[in-house]
This record gives sequence, structure tokens and C-alpha cells, in this order.
Amino acid sequence: MLRESDDYVSGQQICEKFGVSRTAVWKAVNQLKEEGYEVEAVRNRGYHIIDSPDVITLEELTSQIDTVWAGKQVYYYNETDSTNIRAKQLGEEGAPHGTLAVADQQNAGRGRRGRGWESPKGCSIYMSILLRPEIPPVKAPMLTLVMALSVAEGLKESTELDVEIKWPNDIVLNGKKLVGILTEMSTEIDYINHVVIGVGINVNMTGLPKELSEKATSLRLETGRIVKRSPIIAAVMRSFEKNYSLFLETQDLEKMQEEYNSLLVNREKEVRILGAKEQYNAYALGVNKEGELLVRRGDGTTEAVFAGEVSVRGVYGYV
Repeated sequence: MLRESDDYVSGQQICEKFGVSRTAVWKAVNQLKEEGYEVEAVRNRGYHIIDSPDVITLEELTSQIDTVWAGKQVYYYNETDSTNIRAKQLGEEGAPHGTLAVADQQNAGRGRRGRGWESPKGCSIYMSILLRPEIPPVKAPMLTLVMALSVAEGLKESTELDVEIKWPNDIVLNGKKLVGILTEMSTEIDYINHVVIGVGINVNMTGLPKELSEKATSLRLETGRIVKRSPIIAAVMRSFEKNYSLFLETQDLEKMQEEYNSLLVNREKEVRILGAKEQYNAYALGVNKEGELLVRRGDGTTEAVFAGEVSVRGVYGYV
């Protein structure tokens, strides 16, 4: 209620809206102050939020997320094993499309191919969205790229930083990895039960393990300032809701292809294709509407590279 008002909100208004006493309002305002919110109280005018801390409580998230369905229902955990595990469980329990699981800390975070994902407390974003798309299972991997574009757009909107995408779904800043995305699916032969897309964003980490510091970074390391996490989550949900709708119109990336390619750090650069059967250098042209990376080999032939089959590296490093 305080956030939605540009002016002061009187104690009497709050009492009437929630049917509580002045004492209860005073206690609630003091609780906000203890959580780090700067709330100004002026006699005969009421209460006004001056500044918000970097918190991701359930109340903070629900007051920030202004979508129709993406993240409209939030499950928040101070600590959990992993938000993907939570979202999958919620999916099996019948939670609706768009349900979002968010944690302040994970103790079993995972990246691609079962790798661990550093998930310390109070400094990063760990979230997973539950989807129930009515599409053939073969099209589901494209949703990972839909999320990659949405995260990039959400970060650009909320931080004004020039983030880029490393195909297919890493978000990079100044040549270092900032975001990891992991998509998991429960499916029958021709039917999707649900899809869970997990997103890990390094926000306010001030140090990274030595083995990661050469190729990973955080928003705070790049900007030198504390960045609030809740507005980023809200911006990503807004962008994802828009892009998911575009995806469903054509069941591919046709309506996002240009935007995705404009953010692609590999585009028009030489890359190293690391396939199971062969490794070779090629020139990256951008993605097609299926989300495959189009590359031109040394002999001039063009081919489409599928994300599940290969890894792509810059010839001289991570990007």
C-alpha cells in the first residue's frame, strides 16, 4: 500500500483498509524499518517509503511483480535445496502455470550437466518458473532461449547495463558469465506435463571462487555498488510474459530472432564448436527461428548447430 502511493498514506487509511488498530499499524511500520526499509512518519500526514533495502521477502516480491500470470503466484524460501526441485514438486502437486519459486539461499544448486552452482545467502537471485505449455515436447528446448532473452532484457531495463547472450542461454557482462539458466521437463511421448526453467543471477557477490573468477562475475563486481534484487526479478517476469506469448504465436523464435541476435555476443565472430564427434572453428552468423546457431565453416558451407549436442566457446576464451 505504501509503495503504490507517491504521497503519504495516513495511519487512519491503513487502519480502515485492513480493519486493524493504530497500534497494529505502528508495529507493522516498525517491522518494515527493522527489515531495512526507510519509512518516514509525519504527524497529520502519515507514512511514506523513502527507500527500500535489497530484500526478497514474499511481501517485497508480490508488491513488485506486476504481471498477469508470470510470477503472479510466488513461493519464497529463506533456504532450500534448489528452486528447480521446489518448482518441480509444486508442478506435481498441481500448482498453476506461471508459479515462481524464489530462494535467498540454495544448498543444492545445479548448473548444466549436473555441475554445482554457487548459491550463497543474501546476495544473488535463485528462481524457477513452472510452465504448462501446450506444445509438442520437441519444441520445449526453445523456451530456454526465450528465458535467456527475457533475462537479458530484464537486466538491461533494471540496471541499464549492456548485458549480452552467449548462445544458447548464458548471460554475460564484459565477457564474463553473469547468469546461468537450467531447463528441466516432465513429459510423456507426445505431451508435456510441465517445464521448469531455473535462473541463477550473480547479483551482490563480492568474491568468487578462484576457479570461477576468470570467467564469471557479478553485478556488484562490475558496477561497484549494491544492486536490488526484487526489481530485477519483476523486470524479468514482465519480459518473459511478453516473450512467452510471442513464442506461442508461432511455436518458435521467429518474433524474437532479431532481438536475440542483436544481443548475441558470439554473432559475427569466430567460435570453437566442441561436438561429441568433432571440434572445429567456424564463423557464427546468429540463430535461426528454431534457436539453433548458424555457423559458416572454413569451406564456406553453413550449418545449424543444436545446443544439446555441442558447446560453443570463443576461440580465445569463454566468449
